[in-house]
Amino acid sequence: MPDPRPILLAKARILDPSRDLDTKGDILVADGVIKDIAPDLTAAGLPADTEIVDCRGLVAVPGLVDMRAFVGEPGAEHRETLASASQAAAAGGVTTIICQPDTDPVIDDPAIVDFIMRRARDTAIVHVHPMAALTKGLEGREMTEIGLLGAAGAVAFTDGTRSVPSAQVLRRALTYGRDFGALIVHHTEDASLAGEGVMNEGELASRLGLAGMPKAAETIVFERDVRLAAITGGRYHAASLTCAESLDVLRRAKEAGINVTASASINHLTLNERDVVGYRTFFKLTPPLRSEDDRVALVEAVAEGLIDVIVSDHNPQDVEVKRLPFSEAAFGAVGLETMLAAGLRLVTDGRLDLMTLIRAMSTRPAELLGLPAGTLRPGRLADIALISLDEAWILDPTSLKSRCRNTPFDEARFEGRVVRTLVAGRTVYEYV
Repeated sequence: MPDPRPILLAKARILDPSRDLDTKGDILVADGVIKDIAPDLTAAGLPADTEIVDCRGLVAVPGLVDMRAFVGEPGAEHRETLASASQAAAAGGVTTIICQPDTDPVIDDPAIVDFIMRRARDTAIVHVHPMAALTKGLEGREMTEIGLLGAAGAVAFTDGTRSVPSAQVLRRALTYGRDFGALIVHHTEDASLAGEGVMNEGELASRLGLAGMPKAAETIVFERDVRLAAITGGRYHAASLTCAESLDVLRRAKEAGINVTASASINHLTLNERDVVGYRTFFKLTPPLRSEDDRVALVEAVAEGLIDVIVSDHNPQDVEVKRLPFSEAAFGAVGLETMLAAGLRLVTDGRLDLMTLIRAMSTRPAELLGLPAGTLRPGRLADIALISLDEAWILDPTSLKSRCRNTPFDEARFEGRVVRTLVAGRTVYEYV
């Protein structure tokens, strides 16, 4: 429902990666859409009752599109609901959530896709789109009805944090998906190689006495997947790459013209395996945090556009499954509220420019998913985040809007935060 009053975002720095636009000016929002952008819209006159927001010192960017977020509803509402996830998203400048299919029941039937979309319309304050399961029951054996699920509203297809072990099944999915223009998103991990590992395999894991997951568990599956994408012509997206070896595979695939894209999570871009020291379970993630060299390589890959998308990999876990010995604790961390703030660290450090960061968090995922988001073009939905780049703050986990508090950024210092989020022209979050 659009905001009944027009809004003028006055004197903002306007950053729109969809047009490589970085300028200063005003944005007029009315009837849920961006009506105009110009240096001074007040001179031409404004609609009656227009709310004028002074945006001096703020950056207006397209609302973020988080392409990988677990939402517990249905089946695990104690971890997260569509309502609570959307509140967390709005606080982080995320205006579109792409939820994962590993719910209970699994999102492998058009009726469940319809339920998610109806439930989101009733309870969420941001846009929510489901990814449907790639195989029935996420079991990796039988492909789902990609055509019917897509017609019901699924924007892509994935088995979440499970990898499809059968090359034949994945080949069929890529072939079938190609005919529907469907995006196949795959978790690149050989479960037999990862085994009982709980962190990155290497010297540090040995010193900590923890079982490791080798990088080869990722690269072997990714190499296979790239070859399948090449012979099928299907649209393939690696859900979360973590190491330099995988980037070599990705580079070769893109240079060969294979239809392959990839994401990296904000955790793997800003943290490394040394954060596990002290057996801090909030840093227990899947895929695991890798070495500092791998982290730097990932950031450089985002900077050059090799990595297409940055995701939060939002995975809420309650205290009962995180406050355990490291080897027994559940994998996962919340991230909707901190994805942008953590990403701004890379901008402050000079590793990324702001345009590249927002492109990877907003414009590029919208393009890959075919969504009308990720842009500030006049005539498009007014999904906008206003950011104060100079706002210094410390994350208090008790202030998080997610139902869970398993953040690796507990009491972390940030510089830059979202101060206002608009979805279809309506203010859904305002920092006070």
